[in-house]
This record gives sequence, C-alpha cells and structure tokens, in this order.
Amino acid sequence: TVAPSPWFPPVSAQPQTDASADARLRALYTEEWNWRQKELGRGPAAGDRFAPVDAASQQARLAYWTTTLATLDTIPFDQLSAEEKVNAQIFRTSLRELVSDVQYRTFEAPFNSDTFFWTSFTPRQGFANAAAYRSYLARLRDVPRYFDEQITNMRAGLARGYSVPRVSVIGRDQTIEPYVKGDAGNPLYAPFAQMPSGIPAADQDALRAEANTVIRDIVAPAYAKLLTMIRQEYLEKARRTLGASAMPDGQAFYQAQIEKHTTLTLTPQQIHDIGLKEVARLEAEMRATKDKAKFKGTMAEFFTFMRTDPQFYAKTPRELLSYSAYVSKKADDKLAEIIGFLPRRRHGIRPVPDAIAPIYTGGRGGLEACLMNTYNLPARPLYTLASLTLHECTPGHSFQAALALEGPERPAFRRGTSFSGYGEGWGLYVEWLGTVMGIYETPYEDMGRLAYEMWRACRLVIDTGVHQFGWTRDQALAYLRERAPLSEHEITTEIDRYIAWPGQALAYKLGEIQIRRHRRDAEEKLGAKFDQRRFHDAILAIG
Repeated sequence: TVAPSPWFPPVSAQPQTDASADARLRALYTEEWNWRQKELGRGPAAGDRFAPVDAASQQARLAYWTTTLATLDTIPFDQLSAEEKVNAQIFRTSLRELVSDVQYRTFEAPFNSDTFFWTSFTPRQGFANAAAYRSYLARLRDVPRYFDEQITNMRAGLARGYSVPRVSVIGRDQTIEPYVKGDAGNPLYAPFAQMPSGIPAADQDALRAEANTVIRDIVAPAYAKLLTMIRQEYLEKARRTLGASAMPDGQAFYQAQIEKHTTLTLTPQQIHDIGLKEVARLEAEMRATKDKAKFKGTMAEFFTFMRTDPQFYAKTPRELLSYSAYVSKKADDKLAEIIGFLPRRRHGIRPVPDAIAPIYTGGRGGLEACLMNTYNLPARPLYTLASLTLHECTPGHSFQAALALEGPERPAFRRGTSFSGYGEGWGLYVEWLGTVMGIYETPYEDMGRLAYEMWRACRLVIDTGVHQFGWTRDQALAYLRERAPLSEHEITTEIDRYIAWPGQALAYKLGEIQIRRHRRDAEEKLGAKFDQRRFHDAILAIG
C-alpha cells in the first residue's frame, strides 16, 4: 500500500450522495471484472490454458456484457457519488467497446501488421518458481487447440470478406518461422536457458527435458500448421481492398473503431479536417526550424539531407540504445520540475527482439522496459530518438505505467482499463513537453520532434483517407513522405499498420489536442498561479 500523496487528493474525500446506488455499481463492476479476468485468462487467472476464442465463447461473452450493460442502465446515475460517476462512465465505455468488437466479429482477424497472437505469449524472462514453469508448460501444451480456434475464426472472416488487408500480411509470416524450430532455438524455450537458483537442479533438469519434448512434439508442429495456413490460405484469400469501409457493414464498423480508440463521436470528415488544419500549422513551424538550422535549400532538400547524412544515424545498436538512455536520464533530471508525484519503479531500455524487429515500430514503452528498435540502423534517425524516448519511456508510457501502480486507489477494473486516446495522447503531449524541459539540443532534434508531431497529424488525414475516402496505399505513402523526414522503412511500416488497424492511429493527435486544450484553459484561468506539476498530476491521476 502506498501512502497518500500530497499531490493526489484521496478518493475518500469525494462526497457521498447515495450509498445504495454506489454499492450497486461497485458490486456490478467488481463482479464483471472478476468474471472477465477468469473468462479471458488474464492476470492471476491465466491458469494452465489459453482463454477460448471460438465463436460460441465469443457469443457467450456478448450475452454477458449485453446483460451487464442493461443492469448498469438501471442504476440511477444522478444518485452516484462524484467518484462513482466517473467509474460508471469508464465502465460503460469499456463494456461498449467489448460488445462492439464481438458484434463486428473482430476476433475473425486476430492480428494486424505488427501485433500477433502467435508471438504475444512469448516470455521476456524466466519464471519465479517451479509451479510457474509448470503452468507455462501446460499453456504450451494448449497451443494446438488455441491455434486451431484462431484458424477457424480466420477462415470464417475470409469467407465473409473480413480480413487483414493482404498488403499488411505480406512478410508477417516470417515472424512465425523461429517458432517452428523444435529445439532450444525456439523463442518459447528462452525461460529455460537460465532458471532461478532456488529451483533444485534435478527439478530444473526435469523441466528442461519436458520443455524440449513439448516444444518439439506439440508446439513446433502447431506453428508449422499455422505457417502453412497463413502462406497458403490467408495470403491468397485476404482482401485486396484497404479501407475498413470496404468490409461488411464497413462504414458503421469504422465509426465504431473511431469511438473505440478515441472515445470521441467525431465523424471521419471532422477528423480529416482537423488533420488538414494541424498539418498546415506544423508545416509553418517546420519552415521556421529549417531556418534555425541555417539550411538554405527547399524543405524537400532539407528532408533529403536529414534522411541521408551519416551524422544522423547510429553505427551500432549500442550507440542507438545509449542515445535513448541519455535522453531518458536527461528527462529524469527534469521530472521534479514538471510532475509532483513520482513513482518508485524504474524501467530499462532494451532492443526489440530480433524475431519481430523487422516489422516492429521504432520503439514501444511498457512497465518493465522501453523497447528501442535497433534493426536496420540506416532507417533509425537519431534526430527523432529524443521524441521517441520521451513518448515511450519517461515521462511517457513506461513512466505512466509505473505511476498508475502507485496513484490513487482505484477499483480493479479501472486499473486494468486503458483508452488509446488517453495513453497515446499523453505520449504525444510529452513530446511537446520536451520543449519546456529543454530536452531538444539542436534544430535537428527539434525538427525530429516536429516530424513526429507531423506524422501524428498526417495520421488523421491518412487513416480517414484510407478507411473512409478510398485512398490507395501509394497515396498514403506519398502524403506522409512529403511532409515528414521519416525514413522510408518507418513510413512503409507505419502506413501498413494504419491499413491493418482502422482508427487506432487517430488516438494520438486527438488525445494530445485535448490535453493541450486543458492546459491552455488552466493557464488562462490561473495565470501566475498555474503549476504544471499539479496540472500533470491531475491528468495522470486518472489512472
């Protein structure tokens, strides 16, 4: 238990209005969350098998969540305390997302261009004790059943024209290849390479022997079957169209995805227009930054210079990781000036695993570590690394995840609920905050920051362009290429992600716009009394 922070008002200080309404709501979301954890096999409820993903199980979940929503409607909102009103709104939004995904049968396309069910359970490290290793082995024995259900779902999706677009599937089959190995080279064997000394040697030997057998006889054949299906069926039958609106009930589906990822009810046209306005503003800022760099050529020539000059690229993975680590520690040095409540937990910086690095994004933050992609170094410009590190590491996603563990006490469902518009909005906001923190040391790093913000503004135009207005892949590539000095590898990887994941790319800029708007309002109302530490704590306290 963490002592209350002077920066976070205790939840108990909220006025109570009607205990019976509050009690009913708490009972409902507690029951649902416990059921959800068990049903979906998450957290301590993960157990010895994967959660079923077959159509019948999906329909049973839909029925449960629909009933829960109906029960929620019977609880008088106006009789809830202030804190429980927030909980009710978040709970309702979360349930609607879950219901929408099953109704549109998104489980029939269970992967996208860089996130795969077949790699998602690969451990990053070993386990604490022998019992945990045995549970892991039991889950590995369940892989054939789990994969068969996913394959059945994918075939059902293909049959009705619902799939990941083929262009975003090409090359992704290669991520399965390492798992076809029936020996210690399989990534799933990694936890057995170095086991805790507290496990007796004889038990370690027995567990390793069992792992060898399970991976060779059960896991590797299941992956080989999946690889054959992806190559011989999915790649052949996946849709050649790009837009979500081209799928069954496509326009309604895209609108539902917009609301899922942003929690906003904006239309594709409204989002497209916001994007165009942001792009125009950023183009002006980029021209001013080019002048600060004393570059005399055109913006296109400046982009070419930044994309090709060797000074902007690391020569070794260690150099890139060290650059990111320096930025992260520089951000640590400024934290006391920008945030009031600082979590105890720290994160590491690691390279993206080799198996997924070729099609992975430039970096991704998490509680344990901030991953930086060291694959294809000539495609990883250092001038964008400061922004990327702020976004993914500190004070971005890794920091936010650590703070959420120590923030105000929240119901379990709140602690396990995440909205992209909030999390990614904060990530993009702290890229801008780097200008206040003094992170960017050169005009090139500032141009890198603007490039990343332009990239997110372009997403509003591109995502709606592709999924609502019929843009081609080449059109999307050209739009981003002409406006941001990202490498060609990054541009291609990102466009394929937007194509495969409708609506998700909208969350960043729309969320950041909202946080920036709240900050401007607070600055105007408070004047000299404005304290950004308290403002940021208020944002982060949401959880």
